[in-house]
Amino acid sequence: MPLESPNILITLFAFVVLIGTLVVVHEMGHYWVGRWCGVKAEKFSIGFGPQLWGRVDKRGTLWRVGALPLGGYVQFAGDMNPAGKPDENWYKLSEAERNQTFQSKPLWQRAAIVFAGPAINFIFAIILIAGLLNYLGTSAAPTSVISVEAGSPAAKAQIIKGDNIVSFNGHNVSTFDDLAREISLVPDEQVKIVFERNGTTFTKEITTGVRNEVDRFGNKYRFGMIGIGWPEEKIVEVSFVEAPILAVQKTFDILRVQIKGIGQILSGRRSVKELGGPLKIAKISGEAFSSGLITFISIAAMISINLGFMNLLPIPMLDGGHLLLYAIEAVRRRPATPQVQEWAFRAGFAMLIGFMVMVTFNDLASFGVFG
Repeated sequence: MPLESPNILITLFAFVVLIGTLVVVHEMGHYWVGRWCGVKAEKFSIGFGPQLWGRVDKRGTLWRVGALPLGGYVQFAGDMNPAGKPDENWYKLSEAERNQTFQSKPLWQRAAIVFAGPAINFIFAIILIAGLLNYLGTSAAPTSVISVEAGSPAAKAQIIKGDNIVSFNGHNVSTFDDLAREISLVPDEQVKIVFERNGTTFTKEITTGVRNEVDRFGNKYRFGMIGIGWPEEKIVEVSFVEAPILAVQKTFDILRVQIKGIGQILSGRRSVKELGGPLKIAKISGEAFSSGLITFISIAAMISINLGFMNLLPIPMLDGGHLLLYAIEAVRRRPATPQVQEWAFRAGFAMLIGFMVMVTFNDLASFGVFG
């Protein structure tokens, strides 16, 4: 029997802690690089809406907490519109004031300020994962096959006990955890598998099976499977020096999994219903929090990576959209016209609203609101 999800107070607390922390981390990236580039931050807000608390520091920055903890922002001097382009009010500023604005900075500095937000999300995730690796160690179970289920995809590929799998679907695998991750990503798909037997290498094409699982909270998941037995778990310690290196590798692995998942949704291999929004994140946050600190930190690392990746998508209103416009500006040697920028950001805003409506609908449907 699946357990009931945590009560609403625990879920809200976990969600606010998780999103609040990741938002602060993201915006601090923008803030610190902006300061380094000489841009004045007029406001640093955690959350939106009416101010619950605020304080102005000696640099003139208002640090505030808003009533709606669903995001946050840094407002730099000169931010007079969503596109971040100067208007008539900017030209009325004194030279000293203009020199402290975002628009006065060279292209590379503006790009660095924008990129810093997603970048620090990845760095934060690497720090969290490195800490977990140093504390828990990492799996080093080999990819040797210990059993093969009759009639399974592995059996049809003539894989037998004792074979050593070296590559799956174009990705080299060195541990059974690596192999399991790659298999889980491709339910009911044709893949290429490379394995060794007595020094001879074999390459086979197989169609993976599907394994449906339900977690302790009743959430349903769909994974790939090929029907081989799991070896005995082998955990090795990870030193303080090794942890960051391995954490970078695992961060790239998680990022690749997320990108692959989106690609599968866009290509129709996975349902768009698998996309979740704030309500689903809140549910996952509460479940992870109730499962223990280790699980909560793991989820925080994954969502931080997801936040960094999503913000780099070339959609106006997101950091990636700004970077795209800066890339165009670098090629053209002049920025896009104000009209082009305005329409781009209107389109980006419409896309984001449409996406939020869709994922919220998915969230409500997954909770059984529509029966």
